Amino acid sequence: MKFHRIALSAIGCAAVLLLSACGGKEEAGSPAPAPAPAPSSSAPASSPATSGTVPVSNADATAPGSELKVGDRAVVPFKYGNDKAGTIAITVKAIELGAKEDLAAYGDKAKGMLPVYIRISVENVGGTDLTYSSVRLRAVGPDGKGTGVIITGETPKCQSETAKKDFKTVGATFETCGLQAVKEGNDVGGATFSDGDGYKDKPILWKK
Repeated sequence: MKFHRIALSAIGCAAVLLLSACGGKEEAGSPAPAPAPAPSSSAPASSPATSGTVPVSNADATAPGSELKVGDRAVVPFKYGNDKAGTIAITVKAIELGAKEDLAAYGDKAKGMLPVYIRISVENVGGTDLTYSSVRLRAVGPDGKGTGVIITGETPKCQSETAKKDFKTVGATFETCGLQAVKEGNDVGGATFSDGDGYKDKPILWKK
């Protein structure tokens, strides 16, 4: 990985904040069917979104504006490039505020900033070819609005990964870390997904 692949800028206080999260709740799935009488006990039936074997369509997508917690999973329609589209599930595993020393390689460009590490797991639930695709989430403050900082790249503690050549079957997964940042003295409140139809104006929000 290249650690100095960067394009970074700080936005002034008067600038319009980048993102605005909307409220909402993820719709619950249908109830599991009653267990068959033969076995004395049975595990709850899995929905297609969690089975890992049955393709999931965009009709099962998490509603725009849904508010989730770290550890929760969202199913979203996904496009990559001009020829790849399908359905993925994103699980935010951690949202961490790092130390300013982690941005030492960025030099003066990162002065007054603290890194934010958004660690996610991505699963191909639609079964279409999404090889070499990448997913990016954005950090927001405790108020659900943008952090006022734009940063791209990697640090030794946050490596950006893309889907491998086998990311074209149901259940294929990869994990990655997205680098974001806040100004010193500020905190991170969550992360948003705002790509694709319906999510640009009403992103999905994972609260820290």
